[in-house]
Amino acid sequence: MRSRTRTLSLIGAVAVVATVLGAGAAIAAPAIGNGWPYAATAKGDDAKTFTLAAVGDIACEPDDADNAANPSALKCGSPSLGGYDAEFATAKQTTAMKPDAVALLGDEQYQVGKLSDFEQSFEQAWGGLKFLERPAPGNHEYYPYTKKGDNEAGQNGSGYFAYFNGHDKSGTPNAAGQAGDDTEANQGWYSYDLGRWHIVSLNVECNSPAFQNDCSTTGNGLLAQETRWLAKDLQQNQQQCTIAYWHQPTFSATTASTATVPASAAGAGGQEGQVADAWWKLLYANHATLVLNGHEHAYARMKPMDPTGASDPKHGIPEFIVGTGGEALDSLAKNSDGSFANPNVVTGYDQGFGTLKLTLGQHGYTYSYTPALQGPGLGVSALNYADSGSGECKR
Repeated sequence: MRSRTRTLSLIGAVAVVATVLGAGAAIAAPAIGNGWPYAATAKGDDAKTFTLAAVGDIACEPDDADNAANPSALKCGSPSLGGYDAEFATAKQTTAMKPDAVALLGDEQYQVGKLSDFEQSFEQAWGGLKFLERPAPGNHEYYPYTKKGDNEAGQNGSGYFAYFNGHDKSGTPNAAGQAGDDTEANQGWYSYDLGRWHIVSLNVECNSPAFQNDCSTTGNGLLAQETRWLAKDLQQNQQQCTIAYWHQPTFSATTASTATVPASAAGAGGQEGQVADAWWKLLYANHATLVLNGHEHAYARMKPMDPTGASDPKHGIPEFIVGTGGEALDSLAKNSDGSFANPNVVTGYDQGFGTLKLTLGQHGYTYSYTPALQGPGLGVSALNYADSGSGECKR
């Protein structure tokens, strides 16, 4: 109500000025003259195109006092990580796209997403895009990290929500905000429209105390409630084109999986990727256009697939994995002849860091991906990769 009152007051002030100057005076409408990104907020639903940038797995763990006991190999400055250079490079690349929104695909901040880590690392590179960011959480925002000599307690989403939604002076997150609700009944899933596109951000981190470690998509658990919310959201959606994104992929590019990723698959979606099988069925039944994921630290574009992972050129949903935000790189799974182990992978790249650009039109989209920085120890020839193309919405 406060903002509405201020707006009405401004209109009244303009009216007074018009009266004083007389009917023949030209009055310029109030406007923010800073150009992008502020001018982009004035776009209406009838604008021809909107730009959505998408990337996950971004910010290295800062080498500060809070992390003094943690292994140096896992922190910013480690020669095996992209580090600050990579996250600044992908942020700069994203800014150059002049996006209308930025879909963050989880693991925004390593290793466990403490609020202080967000402030000392992610914020340094990506803070200038903050009000455009539409995040989804990843496992590193929820779970403990006890690998490679590390032993850090899980944050259960607290640092993630405190950063994106704001917090009180003790660091307790606000109950609602940019990352969706942070309550016992909702762990940050939400949807929004961008022009003629309906976009859904989901939280798949179900093996956490926030979800009571319940990864069932049926019953009374929180993930089951999220799944029912998704079904209702898709049923009520009036837009022709739909994108959904969450962190762990259902179908893998770093393994040979052509069906739902098994929980035992190293580096793949694990249990969370499996439970998202129910979401694929809902999205497929509702003619969704695209699925975006992170988690695997590589770029991959897959053929349109049905919920079993079978190629389905007519009705299937393409999956993009964009886990190349800056923290580290994984290897795409390949056969001895160099072909992709998962035959549904059309193309992929694991030699550098970059952001996917999606241009969303009235009835379809174009995509483009180019690296912003080569991986650790690699030369500039690693940047000689590009993927681009287009697709149509399904209804």
